[in-house]
Amino acid sequence: MTPATTTALLTAPIAVPLATACLYAGARRRSLTAWAGLLSPATILACGSVLATSIPGDGPLTIPGSLLRADAVTAWMLLVVGAVAALACASSPAYLAHEHASGHGDPGAARQYNALVHGFLAAMCAAVLAANLGVLWVAIEATTIVTAFLVGHRRTRASVEAAWKYVVICSAGIALAFLGTVLIYYAARQAGIPEAWALDWPTLVSRADRLDPDVTRLGIALIILGFGAKAGLVPLHAWLPDAHSQAPAPVSALMSGVLLAVSFTAILRYKVIADAALGPAFTRTLLTGTALLTLALAAALLLGQRDYKRMLAYSSMEHMALIALGGAIGSPLAIAAVLLHIAGHGLAKTVAFTSSGHILHLQRTTRIGRVRGLLARAPGLGALFALATLALLALPPFSLFASELGIARAGFAAG
Repeated sequence: MTPATTTALLTAPIAVPLATACLYAGARRRSLTAWAGLLSPATILACGSVLATSIPGDGPLTIPGSLLRADAVTAWMLLVVGAVAALACASSPAYLAHEHASGHGDPGAARQYNALVHGFLAAMCAAVLAANLGVLWVAIEATTIVTAFLVGHRRTRASVEAAWKYVVICSAGIALAFLGTVLIYYAARQAGIPEAWALDWPTLVSRADRLDPDVTRLGIALIILGFGAKAGLVPLHAWLPDAHSQAPAPVSALMSGVLLAVSFTAILRYKVIADAALGPAFTRTLLTGTALLTLALAAALLLGQRDYKRMLAYSSMEHMALIALGGAIGSPLAIAAVLLHIAGHGLAKTVAFTSSGHILHLQRTTRIGRVRGLLARAPGLGALFALATLALLALPPFSLFASELGIARAGFAAG
């Protein structure tokens, strides 16, 4: 693959959503419709597809002197981000039309919404493509800033409260992750790694055995705690049900479907360094404990839930706990099952959240007990929501059944 092609493939998933966001932010006419936003997901999908076919033969792709890199996990995550974004962006015009009809929306708010959504996509793609751990932290912090405005988009009391809660808790988490990143940088400099490469992920992986174990252990613990907050894991999980239930349905789909997974991918990057520096037992213990606590809490809260959007939010916690459990196991089968679970959960949760937005418009309530006769009033919508729910319950023949079975098999195989 030529350097020019590599540069285009690694920069387009970030540049195109950013350019689209700027176009929406500067648009003063309604000629630039929400449907124009499908260009960003299409670009991300196209780049992910080409990378997925190129990387097995060419190996990881980098731009010399750049902070961007793509490997097999990058290609897979770009495909997931692109697929989920395509469904979410396709449902955005209907959401904006409902807001306009109900008197909550205006052209300025619609432009702001579309600009923020595409800025959100650019930040997630930057996190997935980052070769430098400092850039990875900046990209995930950027998702917090952008999505805070999206959570409070409707400007109701509940949505603004959820946005502030999201900002406070995730900022605390991202501050812990920053401190962990600084500690890893310090360990790298003490190990003799040059300043320019002290946060370069491939360099850290290749020289992880030189890192100071005590500093690395503290840094990794802070990183798992900090990025775990963005992934919806215990103990900094309290923002998730409020933010996901109050955000616009397409935004909830993006946050639940891919933002949580992108944040956990950051943990997986650090896990490779920690396993080489400390052995697999340390991160396995941390991730297993966090996963089991999150799973138990999510299951308990799901049982008593009476709001279908909050129910979907707690379901996201449950599935992220399963993904963390697979990451803790760390075997090839477990990682393959984790990646399959990320894709299956992202698509099913996107369909569920976008459908819930239409149900809210139709029924004017998020209370489960007050939604009656949905299949009679809207057979297609009711069937779609039911299928998404069955997929999230991991029943066959949906992919989540195969991925959860794979995680269980990997767990037993690993003892």
